Amino acid sequence: MSGVTTSPPFQYAPQHAFDDRTMKVSDIHTIHYWQAGNPKGKPVIFLHGGPGGGTSSSDTIYFNPEVYRVVLMDQRGAGRSEPTAELRENTTWDLVADIERVRKELGIEKWLVFGGSWGSTLSLAYAQTHPDRCVALILRGIFLLRRSELEWFYQDGASHIWPEAWEPYLTQIPEDERHDIISAYYKQMTDPDEKKSLAAAKAWATWEESTSKLFQDPAMVALADNNAKWARAFATIECHYFVNAGFFPEGHLIKKEQLDKIRHLPCVVVQGRYDCVCPARSAYDLKRAWGEGCDLKIVDDAGHSAHEPGITKLLVEAADKFGRQLKW
Repeated sequence: MSGVTTSPPFQYAPQHAFDDRTMKVSDIHTIHYWQAGNPKGKPVIFLHGGPGGGTSSSDTIYFNPEVYRVVLMDQRGAGRSEPTAELRENTTWDLVADIERVRKELGIEKWLVFGGSWGSTLSLAYAQTHPDRCVALILRGIFLLRRSELEWFYQDGASHIWPEAWEPYLTQIPEDERHDIISAYYKQMTDPDEKKSLAAAKAWATWEESTSKLFQDPAMVALADNNAKWARAFATIECHYFVNAGFFPEGHLIKKEQLDKIRHLPCVVVQGRYDCVCPARSAYDLKRAWGEGCDLKIVDDAGHSAHEPGITKLLVEAADKFGRQLKW
């Protein structure tokens, strides 16, 4: 593989933008998007997690820069899109429409769709809405935004694995509101008192960053404290989507009629066995509902993060494979 390292994590060097743009997508929102790699390469859209996470050069490491034209979009309210952390006109279907706007603006006929965590959710929603614009999917850390998944991570389940990280997340919420922690956080994060809302955002984001790797990463744990703007966008937008159940019916993304729209597309799913944020059950449920066309790869020594070596390696291999085998 040209330009790839020969030792873990088997990734390409981070790429810089050869094109950087903004687009007005509503009266409220302006999104930021950029391109890296080969301007004449095979197009791939990278959909970041969160929602609210934003993009960076580290998101390009999965793609051979000689083969791929990588398009990265900061979703509404996230990254360098404006206004930061804006919740109005910010739904799954607004984002799906934005992806299509970017595709048309760049004159791309079809592209590979790549997304992890919330990015896997959005990838499925986009592909099921525009299957004729997709050549394949690479998904990581499957998140179907079902109530059981939200309750596992934000209400109780994961607390049994990360009790010391759970404690400050829980104590942010008054005892009489802990029966619905997500709603309680949403109340705090949308409070007009900016000090109060930021404290809630930091507590929420720190809980997720504390549990995203098999072995806790101190730099990730400290991220919310070191970057208040990121913490506010990441946590507030996530919570907004979660209190609204993703803006689609329970189990929508794995209903037969939805998967029938994309079953013909090649799909690789990379899933950490010990992913506490998006447990492997969801990846398994997707594979079972999809069938043979979905190639599920479980990494037995990894958690949630795309930057754990075993996960990174398989994502790079999937992108390289599609780059060699598929024509678009």
